[in-house]
Amino acid sequence: MNETNSASALLVDNRLAKVVNTIKGYPQFIQGYLLNFVIRRTVKLVGTAKVEVLTLTKESSQFRIQNRKKVQNHIGTIHAAAMALIAETATGMVVGMNVPDDKYLVIKTLKVDFLKRAVGSLTATAKLSESQRLAILNEDKGEVDVQVSVVDEEGKEPIECTMIWAWTPKRR
Repeated sequence: MNETNSASALLVDNRLAKVVNTIKGYPQFIQGYLLNFVIRRTVKLVGTAKVEVLTLTKESSQFRIQNRKKVQNHIGTIHAAAMALIAETATGMVVGMNVPDDKYLVIKTLKVDFLKRAVGSLTATAKLSESQRLAILNEDKGEVDVQVSVVDEEGKEPIECTMIWAWTPKRR
């Protein structure tokens, strides 16, 4: 593939990217509400946990989960499953912004190491490199290890994650 095809492939929008771009056309004060509504309604567990979209682009995403009663464990901190959810959501959404509509996206590996007790809410930031984005767009099937950082209100990382997402063609 030449550079022109690679560059134009980066400009292709899938359904999710089109929805996000449409929402960006609305007034600033309502964009966050609309984006959260769409994502929470589409991914039911994200809605139940009230995961909040802070940013979502083809290159990166940032999501937050508040330390609320419904997502707490027995010691009043964010439950381990909710900690994994925020990392999985951030990585899945940034990959989801890039995967073509004729492919299925599934998580292949979700590994979480718990390092310390989380303090307050958590923010997960996931990023894709240009080479990862090109692979997603141009390879019929494959996988990508998505970089993600999860920090608590003290700015510390209570968990370390390995999130590998795979894509494969949809059967006709």
